[in-house]
Amino acid sequence: MMLLRSMLFVPGNNMRMIAKAVTVPADAIIFDLEDAVPIIDKTTARIIVRDSIGVFETAGLNVFVRLNALTTKITEEDIRFVAIKGLDGVVLAKTESGSDILALQSMLEKAEKDKGLETGSINIIPQLESAKGIINAYDIATAAERVIGVAFGSGDYYRDLGRSVGSWSPDQIELLYARCHIVNASVAAGVQPIDTVFFGLLTDKEGFIRETRMVMRLGFKGKLLIHPSQIEAANEILSPSSEETEHARRLVAAFEEAQEKGLGAISFEGKMVDYMNYTQAKELVEQDELVHANEERRLKSDDSRLFRFFIGH
Repeated sequence: MMLLRSMLFVPGNNMRMIAKAVTVPADAIIFDLEDAVPIIDKTTARIIVRDSIGVFETAGLNVFVRLNALTTKITEEDIRFVAIKGLDGVVLAKTESGSDILALQSMLEKAEKDKGLETGSINIIPQLESAKGIINAYDIATAAERVIGVAFGSGDYYRDLGRSVGSWSPDQIELLYARCHIVNASVAAGVQPIDTVFFGLLTDKEGFIRETRMVMRLGFKGKLLIHPSQIEAANEILSPSSEETEHARRLVAAFEEAQEKGLGAISFEGKMVDYMNYTQAKELVEQDELVHANEERRLKSDDSRLFRFFIGH
């Protein structure tokens, strides 16, 4: 299982930003081959991303690549370069249907076979950026076992509604339906809902925190990011607190002990708790364990290999 609280976009053609991103505490890096890269730079970006994937894996980061949308007809060329050992998954821009996922899966299977990779080793996160994509969220989320999350792309979605990002109200009520639909479709499909990037100013830290807390309450488990300064807040807000975790551990232990005695509900620290409370607590404990697993993975990274790679470039 993968925990993706913070997923940082890095332009695939920008070596300076790639060099900075290799040591960040994000749960995942998304090398962007789509909007961040002009057509003229696509091939160069693919080469840079291909050569960087293994290094970022060594750094203890989950590695994803955002592919160009299927409508561009260059998605398969993206995959031909980046489907290598160390790639955890791909983000498919502007996904609109389950058939998009099936088409992408076919491309990935071919690439895995050609590269000698294990079939199914490359995961998929569709990014929903249109009204059609939002409506089809559940079909998209359940189209293939490779789908591990569903991400929101609010900028293009709002443009699809005929509106401009600059016209959002402070509470972003215009995005509420799309966000709730993605969360419900993702949870029903058993995958992780991931919120859109923050479109406010990078200096507006309070705005970013307010937005992230709001989407956490809606049920999002992760957030797309465009700057390293946003990682710490996203990780903190989208992680259980130490107090919540310790309470959950005590509840799990008490309930499991009661189950061994044949009890279905118990009094725990002054409250009645049942199986629903137990499963929620168990999920929270598992989330905390994933947080620590991510931290340990980064601590075990091979810094010498990172140094050699960037000195060589």
